[in-house]
Amino acid sequence: MKLFNTFFMGGFECADHINRSGERINLLKETQHDTRVYEDYEALYAMGIKTVREGICWSEVEKSPGFFDFTEVYNRMKAAEEIGIQQIWDLIHFGYPDDIYPTHPHFCDRFTALCVAFASFYNENSIQELYVVPINEISFLSWHSGDVRGTVPFAVNSGWDIKYHLCKAAISGIKALKTVDPECVIILVEPLVKIHSNEQENLDISELNEHQFQAMDIIAGRMCPELGGSEDYLDILGFNYYWNCQWIANSEPLDWPDTEQKRTPLSELLQTAHERYKKPIFISETGHFGSGRVEWIEEIISQSLIAKENGVDLNGICIYPVTDRPDWDNLNSYSNCGIFDLDENGERIAHQEYIESIKNATSKFKNTTKIMDFVLNLFR
Repeated sequence: MKLFNTFFMGGFECADHINRSGERINLLKETQHDTRVYEDYEALYAMGIKTVREGICWSEVEKSPGFFDFTEVYNRMKAAEEIGIQQIWDLIHFGYPDDIYPTHPHFCDRFTALCVAFASFYNENSIQELYVVPINEISFLSWHSGDVRGTVPFAVNSGWDIKYHLCKAAISGIKALKTVDPECVIILVEPLVKIHSNEQENLDISELNEHQFQAMDIIAGRMCPELGGSEDYLDILGFNYYWNCQWIANSEPLDWPDTEQKRTPLSELLQTAHERYKKPIFISETGHFGSGRVEWIEEIISQSLIAKENGVDLNGICIYPVTDRPDWDNLNSYSNCGIFDLDENGERIAHQEYIESIKNATSKFKNTTKIMDFVLNLFR
């Protein structure tokens, strides 16, 4: 069954958290995607991308506790319908309203109320099936906010506690989403990483590598069963993968390009994730910066083809971000990491070689998908 409109997707940066300086950011606004959505969607459609990842920006839509204004979200919904774009919606992409955080006593109830409000609004105003990521990258967010003081509550040694409460909220939110819309598709998105042995330290590397799966395991009910998780809450799984997703334990990321062949091939990491859960998966974020963008995406494409040939139910690659974005902690610093870079006025500057690499790969995945469908049909 085809899950997404196109194998290649585009992700729009929508982080809306409080940064290390205590300032609220909203990268949806910083990149002007909120006001230039038609332009952005038309540019993607022209290059054959008809599925996108978006975020509602919880801190923006909940004007006061329990009162929601989805006007701006509605504008993006309408743009998608008019142009022919499928949307995947993040409800938390690292940001919460000013007065709460994951371990706050009211956090779970507030998030559940958000899920009910959004699903109800969506069903009343959209003809598209609802695809939703309740909480993006729980593992990263719990580390960023609970161990390295990257955002609220600016804690250390609290990553597990934050993760536990984010998973508790996610499970409650999924139940609410499924109650309002039993047909909605739940997507869990987590980083895909590989931690390598450090010869100077005696560490259990297998256990360290298991940590990346804790959030999905909790939501699936495999861990912390008291939270009420279930395998039924895992419809589609997304895995985010960047150059710094492989590192030596308690040390630096492995070099990329991988001239010394120290990295584990991405195809093997995808196969491990797929075999663990037996669910449809996709690469939910990937990309690089500067001149390395083309070489990076061509490696991702090559490894994805290998994964599919090895039987991995891989359904897409989301290029992230579509438009270049500023650094969370320095909004004046851009990374040159998008399909489209931005000039000082926010004008989109296409990275043509990057675009051509994506276009050239599209036919390869179409052919692979047809072959896999044929094989599967033989056994039905």
